[in-house]
Amino acid sequence: MRFKTPISVKLLAREIGAKIIGNADLWAHGINEIHKVQPGDITFVDIEKYYNKSLRSNATIILINKEVECPEDKCLLVVANPFKVYNDLVLKHRPFRPLSESISPSAQIHPTAIIEPQVIIGDEVSIGANTYIQGHCYIGSHTTIGNEVMIQAGTVIGTDAFYFKQWPDHLEKWHSGGEVIIEDRVFIGASCTINKGVSGATVIGEGTKLDSQVHIGHGVVLGKNCLLAGQVGVGGKTIVGDRVKVYGQAGIANNLEIGSDSIILAKAGVLRSLEGGKSYFGVPAEEARKKFMQIVAVKKLVE
Repeated sequence: MRFKTPISVKLLAREIGAKIIGNADLWAHGINEIHKVQPGDITFVDIEKYYNKSLRSNATIILINKEVECPEDKCLLVVANPFKVYNDLVLKHRPFRPLSESISPSAQIHPTAIIEPQVIIGDEVSIGANTYIQGHCYIGSHTTIGNEVMIQAGTVIGTDAFYFKQWPDHLEKWHSGGEVIIEDRVFIGASCTINKGVSGATVIGEGTKLDSQVHIGHGVVLGKNCLLAGQVGVGGKTIVGDRVKVYGQAGIANNLEIGSDSIILAKAGVLRSLEGGKSYFGVPAEEARKKFMQIVAVKKLVE
């Protein structure tokens, strides 16, 4: 998530009551979870075994709960509860604003786009030329939809990430400050659900087609010209290459990478990253030829 204007580290430290370690003359340009950080970003860490990963990341400013040595050209902001500070900053810069009308005045809709009745369009939404959105769809805030996109009835885009911080006695919701980007010539079937990123973007690549009742989790990046059949689910922050085909009711776990030109057969359960250019089947999913040989071998054992 990028800030509209950069924030001085000194000013930020005063606002959150943090101790500065490192370069106090830096400016924050955005805020992101560790998986999405870019130079200039704020991130946070509050578990010691992840300190090194955060300190070595692309983040420039790190909210942390312990004084440690600061890498060169970075800044540590030491606070008691880094997660709360992080969450509060996201909420401050992407505040909750319930809609009071069907289409937000801040939405930008191309005059050639067709928007049927009962479509809800949130703040800071952009809809491109010759896009067609059928009735009873919900397009949440900070969603960008390209040209010649078709979205069928009842689809929900831009809902909050299903993402919670686990404490010893409860689960605390992360504020979703991310967005959804639907590129040109995407087809989205009826009753699909696409979550926005926690802090970055969920992306549906150009030319990709989703069947009805497909779920895309927060921060997922689908490549170009992919085909996803009905009832497929893709877990948060998974990256899918170009021209990937996923058959019905297959499930892909979170934080994986699926190589381009992969084929994932029906009802497969993908639990690890997959090399591109191959077909996969089964639970856990393996190369289809190998999996079918295992099935035949088991049948022979029974006989």
